[in-house]
Amino acid sequence: MKFINWLYSWFNPWFVSITLGCIILAAPVGLVFVSVFFPQTEIWQHLYSTVLSDYIVNSLLLAFGVGFLVILIGTVLAWCIARYEFAGRKQLQWLILLPMAMPAYIIAYTYTGLLDFAGPLQTLLRDTFHWQYGDYYFPDIRSLPGAIIMLSLVLYPYVYMLARTAFSEQPASLEEVSRSLGISPSKHLFKVVLPLARPAILMGAALAMMEAFADYGTVQYFGLSTFTTGIFRTWFGLGNGIAAAQLAAMLTSFVVLLLILEYLSRRKVSYYFQGQKTNQVNRQKLSGRKAFWVPFLCVIPVFFGFMLPVLQLLKWASMTYSKQLTSEFWLLLWNSFYLAAIAAITAVILALIFAYGKRLNPIKPIQILVGVVNLGYAVPGTVIAIGAMISLSWLDIKLNTLTENWFDVSVGLIFSGSLFALILVYSSRFLAVAMHNIDTGLSRVKPSMDDASRSLGYKPLQVLRVIHVPLMKTSVLSALLLVFVDVLKELPATLILRPFNFNTLAVRAFELASDERLMDAALPALAIVSVGILPVILLTLLMDKPSQQSSQVN
Repeated sequence: MKFINWLYSWFNPWFVSITLGCIILAAPVGLVFVSVFFPQTEIWQHLYSTVLSDYIVNSLLLAFGVGFLVILIGTVLAWCIARYEFAGRKQLQWLILLPMAMPAYIIAYTYTGLLDFAGPLQTLLRDTFHWQYGDYYFPDIRSLPGAIIMLSLVLYPYVYMLARTAFSEQPASLEEVSRSLGISPSKHLFKVVLPLARPAILMGAALAMMEAFADYGTVQYFGLSTFTTGIFRTWFGLGNGIAAAQLAAMLTSFVVLLLILEYLSRRKVSYYFQGQKTNQVNRQKLSGRKAFWVPFLCVIPVFFGFMLPVLQLLKWASMTYSKQLTSEFWLLLWNSFYLAAIAAITAVILALIFAYGKRLNPIKPIQILVGVVNLGYAVPGTVIAIGAMISLSWLDIKLNTLTENWFDVSVGLIFSGSLFALILVYSSRFLAVAMHNIDTGLSRVKPSMDDASRSLGYKPLQVLRVIHVPLMKTSVLSALLLVFVDVLKELPATLILRPFNFNTLAVRAFELASDERLMDAALPALAIVSVGILPVILLTLLMDKPSQQSSQVN
């Protein structure tokens, strides 16, 4: 009997469902690593002698350059908002998050239009000082430093959000102890506050660096040789899918190495707060010159990361909207909407099954399986897309061989040539976003609710559908919204896997910008940014929620 109970605890429907789901979602990434067992000597010799060193050096410089800048910008902003009181602080605390709504490739298009030789700034300089071409130096935006700045301007909120929470939660008693020991405020900042917030800051920087590794739109537009551009060139230019997969495996290795470094950096450093209630630090009210300079400092990243690009996009859109608002634009809008909606619903349903299955079966294998699938967010979309293309193409070939032998009919590319491939990749890539929200919501539902529901005759699936989902409505909706917007902005996987004659706003904006039609790209880009503001508002509300909840509990 004991053995049967043990066996059931492992091989029940939830365990089987989670295992199958995890295998399907993790298969694309697994296949990318399997590709290393199929040597492509000639291609690698060619890459080694030409561009491989550029891929490695540029990717590392890009990721670590972005990491340095986002730590600098995000930490300073988080410190100002968490520790100072000044006019406009409440408005600034959510304005600072707005650059998150701006995809990096769109900000790159707008700054290129502003700062290029034919742009308004250089034209103004030439007209004012009567300079000619070659008479003056102007930094080239289409360069590695330019890409680092573009990505940093939209990725610093990752560090800001985590660092702000870390600064806000530090108890006032720490500052009081430092004062009683005669430690100066600056010394207290560097010796106490920043070390305590270090894990949060490094986690935010690691997320931003992973995004930098995965970026395709910006680096491709700026003509930089990185791993993501190399994967595309090897796949489409050299026509070698296995070598492209091997490059993708190398890129994933860098991301995994980054995660290990982030873990090692905080492994031997642990800080704990006492369990009892503590007073939080009162914000210092600013006056005099500081009351002007601190808000000014906080506005700079928002201005360059959101306001200026949006103003430029609005200007371009106002000049081209009459010829852009055609049936093609509305079709692009509809394609983007329903694709993102299907992907968001799929990811949230999977997240509900995985999270509730983990709650019903708190055994190690399920926790490990769900943890492995959650790593999909750390894997670049290009990598998952390559793996999905290889596996689904193989599946299509086998299926067509089967139907041709049995029925003398070819069913075509029903997996790799349809939206199925995109939905699979989006689910694999963004499941972690949905899981984070669902897990948080589920943890707030008392386990006794499950017992009470089961005693009334409800089956586990009914408990999830009738009891838990309505109770964690906010978490489910926020998961839906966040995945929806992430899919709407996603570019590299959509470029690789979209079916023939199918386009989205992100791909169309990229195509137009690549053809140097920046003005025509403004309207689809503006549509993406407008929808992207929704999760920013949601995040702002969620960041304010914990304090309200704690005050209610207390």
